[in-house]
Amino acid sequence: MLLIWLLLLSVFTYFVVKRSVANITRTPTWLLWLVMMLPAFTLAGWMVVRGRDEPAPAGLLLILFVVCPLLYWFLIQWGRIPLPKTAAPQEDAAATSSPALPNAPKAALRPIDKEEETALQHCFPWTVYYLQNIEYRPQAMICRGQLRTSPTVAYETVSENIQEQFGNRFLVVFQEGGQGKPFFALVPNPQAQSEPAASNKTLARPGIALALLLTTLFTTTWVGTYIAGVTDDQLRDTPQLLSQGLAYAISLLFILGCHEMGHYLVARRHRIKVTLPYFIPVPFFLGTFGAFIQMRSPVPNRRALFDVGIAGPLSGLIVTLPLLLWGLAHSELVPLAEEASLLNFEAMDPRASVLLALLSKLALGGALTAENAVHLHPVAVSGCLGLVVTALNLMPVGQLDGGHLVHAMYGQRMGAIIGQITRILVLFLVAVHPELLLWAILLFFIPAVDEPALNDVSELDNRRDVLGLATLALLVMIVLPLPPLLNQLLF
Repeated sequence: MLLIWLLLLSVFTYFVVKRSVANITRTPTWLLWLVMMLPAFTLAGWMVVRGRDEPAPAGLLLILFVVCPLLYWFLIQWGRIPLPKTAAPQEDAAATSSPALPNAPKAALRPIDKEEETALQHCFPWTVYYLQNIEYRPQAMICRGQLRTSPTVAYETVSENIQEQFGNRFLVVFQEGGQGKPFFALVPNPQAQSEPAASNKTLARPGIALALLLTTLFTTTWVGTYIAGVTDDQLRDTPQLLSQGLAYAISLLFILGCHEMGHYLVARRHRIKVTLPYFIPVPFFLGTFGAFIQMRSPVPNRRALFDVGIAGPLSGLIVTLPLLLWGLAHSELVPLAEEASLLNFEAMDPRASVLLALLSKLALGGALTAENAVHLHPVAVSGCLGLVVTALNLMPVGQLDGGHLVHAMYGQRMGAIIGQITRILVLFLVAVHPELLLWAILLFFIPAVDEPALNDVSELDNRRDVLGLATLALLVMIVLPLPPLLNQLLF
């Protein structure tokens, strides 16, 4: 079982490394993967040699979880691919590397001729965006000038003019530049070279999505039988007891499915090409590593980025809350022990989370006291995991849902700064929730900079800003423990 876990984690980690940093550094992907997997390999070897009951020394853990991330960062910087010599510092990094289109083909340094350049200049009305110069880069043409109207009007006008003149040959990107001067970047459109039928066939794979769903239903049902208290001997003698895992499996898949379908439906509403939700089955742990969808076309603007990012957590939370309340109402109270924690399903400490404490008190009433922990019903386990999934996805880092939110609300640069601060705060949070140590470490391997939208300059409206702040406040209520004053009032 340990070998299967290491194999799956190794494959997952390799694809994460290859997708996130392979395009920005010359350091071999296998070396970065090895450094990232070194803590897992070392701890697995320790358990094989010393056994599961003997904990690893604190010094070894410190070396693994501090030195390895620093070494990983050093190797990336050591082999980082430099920008072209003609590139301006900092403000053009996003346009030059084209993070919204990592698979964009490298264009010639001058992809248009003189006549087309004249036509391009006419695409920028001086009353909308006064074009001053055009810079040719290996992967983009940078058009600089003075913004004369609102960013939304400027982007719509210029992109429509370029569409009329060049068709779908270029993607028009509008980004924040230095000193508050936004610039346009024309990037060769990789989808212009592909067949639409082949592209649609790649996106629509209902057979694969259904097969993964059914497989995940089986693995979560298998794990759910043990959560329901069925032993190996009982399951071997009476296979029908497998049905006792369905409550956990169906409720968990319903929560995860609603989360991903929220992303999917809102992405389709904004005409973003997106795959169907794919579940990840595993025959141990929780029975699944969750589900995911992939966006296969750029996000048009920050409002669409916000809507897609927030739709998943809110959709999942809407179904999580009633399931969790029902599950808590059918759970058992047990004496509070030292091993009680947020993710100990046999002795869950409701005070480990502000929101969980409020929901537990609402469901269990006066029977829940300060001396009690909760032995969770399988549906309550799913609901508790739904809160955890919501919190992890709302972390404002990189391409997580929370990263999309802060990027859409405050811009790409400020969103990256918030992501860096969040990483450090989550490390401090591990002192309260030790079970989040692995997630705190993984956050340092996720790029802090989110991919830009095509129109990455136009800001959100007040309604979305308020909704975004409320959602981030919800994140705080999930991850922070119950304050002493509120603890006295509730318990």
